[in-house]
Amino acid sequence: MPGNINISEISNDYIIPWGINIALALAIFLVGRMIVKITLNIVKKVLLKSGTDAMLTDFICAIANGVFMLFITIAALDQLGIDTSSLVALIAAAGLAIGLSLQDSLKNFASGVMLILFRPFKSGDVVEAGGTAGTVEKINIFSTVMRTGDNREVIVPNGAIYNGTITNHSARETRRIDMVFAIGYDDDIRKAKQIMQEAMNADSRILKEPVAKVAMTELADNSINFNVRPWVNTDDYWNVHSDLLEAIKLAFDENGIAIPYPQMDIHMSKPES
Repeated sequence: MPGNINISEISNDYIIPWGINIALALAIFLVGRMIVKITLNIVKKVLLKSGTDAMLTDFICAIANGVFMLFITIAALDQLGIDTSSLVALIAAAGLAIGLSLQDSLKNFASGVMLILFRPFKSGDVVEAGGTAGTVEKINIFSTVMRTGDNREVIVPNGAIYNGTITNHSARETRRIDMVFAIGYDDDIRKAKQIMQEAMNADSRILKEPVAKVAMTELADNSINFNVRPWVNTDDYWNVHSDLLEAIKLAFDENGIAIPYPQMDIHMSKPES
């Protein structure tokens, strides 16, 4: 009968082909995702073994994963019979609209790429950047993760880092410690300089070259000021800074040299009656 629905024809013409296409599309997506994951894991291991910085490796793998998954998704949709050329145009238009609305995020992304390319710091470096001081742990696509000295995790936008001043305290193998010590005008200048020089000579962590120096720098209102400038390995900076500060203060105390503090003389006159 002309009004009867032929289940067999519907099944052969629609259900089975669509079922096959859906199954193939799902297989393309799942297998593709698995291949991408395995491939990126291999690439990551190869890069790390070749000495590539871990931060750079993670960044490259994150970008590659996003690009590959986009291609896999388009291939799966093409298997379903969807016109992917129109989809690509739609993605481009959507990307433009999203780009205009997410300018800050794109700026952070571009800054992340520039940080990776020019590498002003690497994972493990102690830096001051983006208003934060801490140890760099990793650079993500849009932000950099830093750990402060008191073990807080701070996430800083890449744009704030790249567009500002970056101070890398770990970039050089050695650093100079700049310290200022003050003595009173009645104290022995030569004795004070000798004490400070001997304190530096006694610390084996202070480098012989460049030579550690003690120099008078100022005749201030209440004190005579000296610059003490030893050179140390970067890893020893804070320990030597603290120990040398204590050693010189104790030596001053033992030799009767006082570190003055600001004083003010106030003269009061009795009002006339």
